[in-house]
Amino acid sequence: MSIVVTGATGHLGRHVVEQLLEKVPAEQITAVVRTPEKAAGLAARGVRVAVADYNAPETLDGLFAAGDKVLLISGNEFDKGRVGQHTAVLEAAKAAGVALFAYTSAPGSLTAALADDHRGTEAAILASGVPYSLLRNGWYHENYTENLAPVLAHGAVVQAAGEGRISSAARADYAAAAVAVLTGEGHENTTYELGGDEAWSFAEYAAELSRQTGREIAYNSVSVEALQGILAGAGLPAPLAAILAGVDASIEQGELVVESGDLSRLAGRPTTPLSEAVAAALKG
Repeated sequence: MSIVVTGATGHLGRHVVEQLLEKVPAEQITAVVRTPEKAAGLAARGVRVAVADYNAPETLDGLFAAGDKVLLISGNEFDKGRVGQHTAVLEAAKAAGVALFAYTSAPGSLTAALADDHRGTEAAILASGVPYSLLRNGWYHENYTENLAPVLAHGAVVQAAGEGRISSAARADYAAAAVAVLTGEGHENTTYELGGDEAWSFAEYAAELSRQTGREIAYNSVSVEALQGILAGAGLPAPLAAILAGVDASIEQGELVVESGDLSRLAGRPTTPLSEAVAAALKG
């Protein structure tokens, strides 16, 4: 039996594999990657590295074995038909007879276009009959703290979320929840709504940035259309700019507030406060 993690060298996957290494022997972990060079360090530590591509189903042959526990980390190629990509992985896992198929989805309350591929993938998983765990990850702190340069340059947080609040958490927190599911028992056919312990608004985020930098950082609330234009002007493809701006509309409606407590419960500890993520980013 192996624990198989797709996208293992990505932002979230790296955290998952590192935390798995603290709990299980390296030879029980399979890191699925597209670029093996990025996983050289994992291979050197004894992790099995497998090369596969969501867009090439033939590369999935032999990837899984009966009894494996699989974490499918959702793809980030919004223009490549993510439901089809995910379903190819699911079908290979089903054919192999895996014991658990976990998937990083989006909060069930999210109606923005970003959630469409996740709902489509969830439907495919439920129809497959494979034992599953849906990890409905909320927003990541790093979605904001990893992009502080323009905020600090202009002295403003610019979003289209009004006074909406977000239950975000650190990637390491979501990874801890995934590791708990992959290494624990009794997680078959479960759905977890995952989010940070404390919700915050962009006005509060700007205030925290001001406090930690000693500078005045304002929150400028703009329309969804204006934000879409700003993102496109910064170089994002227009379809992706529209998706991200649409998330802000959902934030304003409260759709990224998650109050289940599932994340801290699975992780076995409180989630990382936004202030810590800000501090780490400013040091970085």
